[in-house]
Amino acid sequence: MLYILYAAMFLSLTLVQINRAKASPILALINRWLRWAVFATGTAFLWSSFDLSGHPYWLLVLVFALIWFLGETLYNWMAVKALSESPLPLFPKYVLSESGEEWPVQPRFQKVRYGIRQLGYTHAQSVRAQIVEGIYVRASIYHDARAERRLQITFLPRPNSAVMMCASISSLTLDGHRYVTDNVFLPYAGFYPENWLVDRTPWTRSLIKLLARHNARLARANEALTPWTTDPLDDLNTQQRDLEQLNTQLGFLTPHAQREEHGKVTPAGRYRVWKEVWTLNYLGRSARYL
Repeated sequence: MLYILYAAMFLSLTLVQINRAKASPILALINRWLRWAVFATGTAFLWSSFDLSGHPYWLLVLVFALIWFLGETLYNWMAVKALSESPLPLFPKYVLSESGEEWPVQPRFQKVRYGIRQLGYTHAQSVRAQIVEGIYVRASIYHDARAERRLQITFLPRPNSAVMMCASISSLTLDGHRYVTDNVFLPYAGFYPENWLVDRTPWTRSLIKLLARHNARLARANEALTPWTTDPLDDLNTQQRDLEQLNTQLGFLTPHAQREEHGKVTPAGRYRVWKEVWTLNYLGRSARYL
């Protein structure tokens, strides 16, 4: 048993080191389950070995698993509360990127970039939004040959200079619907406009599979598409403004006049974010799709 615990701990540390460069949400999810299991089984093993409890081993494992759950629950709740009260913008404003396409130089990103060109998508615009001083979210936006699919590749900064890549495909219909298919691995938990039909699948890391999923949704809907004519930057900032306004109206965000005192996110909104943090971290799914 002891050797199994040592092996699991070594594997967890190895995954941490690997993920510092890859910033893979899937590796992070696997490691969270592994750490939970190591804590529960390892701590129960120590208690049994030193005769600190007369309860059976399986019951000790359940107790320490619950302790881990409660501890992480408290940590996540405090993190959500800190985000609500921090100066970090929830819907930052984007500006044009002065240097054009800003793809990281790692081979795995360049492979995706080459694949986008092979699919016939052309670069439309590159934008970025400042989160804190000197740290930006960057995005490159592409259109297919008929401009009926707008592909946005977003690069999210992570600790230790790692970068996470997310993709989003959007299409507009003549009936006024907006179909969005993405693999964003961040909690949103807010509300979308009624004409937005959003499918978020964080597990789908392959761009080819994500595009296939989007096309399948469009085929099932059987609605006529209309080409994108709006400027990507203008559309993106309009999205940000409309989403913030909608979520304020529906009680997810606190009205601007009250944010200094109560934070940006309401208590009900914090609960929704906390729940989605859990489902993303341990199930790889947004709460709305469970």
